[in-house]
Amino acid sequence: MLTAAAFVGLDTPAGLLHGRWSAGFGRLAEFLTQFGLGGWYLIPPALLLIGANLTDWRSLSRRSLILVYNWTCLAFLALSAIGLSGLLVNVLKYAIGRARPLYFQDLGVLSLRPFAFDARFAGFPSGHATTMGAVFGILLLLFPRRWYIALPITACIASTRVFVGAHYPSDTVAGFGLGFAFALVCGLVFARLGFIFSPTRSGLPVRKQTFRLIGRTSRTAV
Repeated sequence: MLTAAAFVGLDTPAGLLHGRWSAGFGRLAEFLTQFGLGGWYLIPPALLLIGANLTDWRSLSRRSLILVYNWTCLAFLALSAIGLSGLLVNVLKYAIGRARPLYFQDLGVLSLRPFAFDARFAGFPSGHATTMGAVFGILLLLFPRRWYIALPITACIASTRVFVGAHYPSDTVAGFGLGFAFALVCGLVFARLGFIFSPTRSGLPVRKQTFRLIGRTSRTAV
């Protein structure tokens, strides 16, 4: 519904404003949009898994073992939610073949060339926005009470795709929703497997109390 609303109310104004943003605002959007690249969120988990695979777990203390296990589970969650949603969105955007705002004046707001395999016609959904939606979903699952911090940051980065002229608003809304939904599905699967989350009667995964990413500091009595 949000995607449809963005298409009806925002895509045409965004097309008309393409290339007309101020230079300073454009530079800021170009800087922030880099944080929507999947590499920021896929390379660290991949390196962590490599490090965990090279670690002799038998030599670790119980506290260290739990921490390494928790970080490994988090790495798998990030690779699953962000990586798999990224693969899906790339299939969808080339299958749909929507023209980017660069061609608004010539082709209008809705021009489709399915399976053209041309980056100029790979606008819907936005890959950057999908990544940020998945990141928000992971943060929401891990820190549900901090949603008011995670949502503005991830949504702001996703929206930069509009201001740099790469996507229409509906492209970013659809991508964000796709990534978010994928993260929730991964959370449900992890809960069923007993990793990080526990299943609840409502069906939503809840983070286990034993899942910690930093060790507790021991207090010495004075």
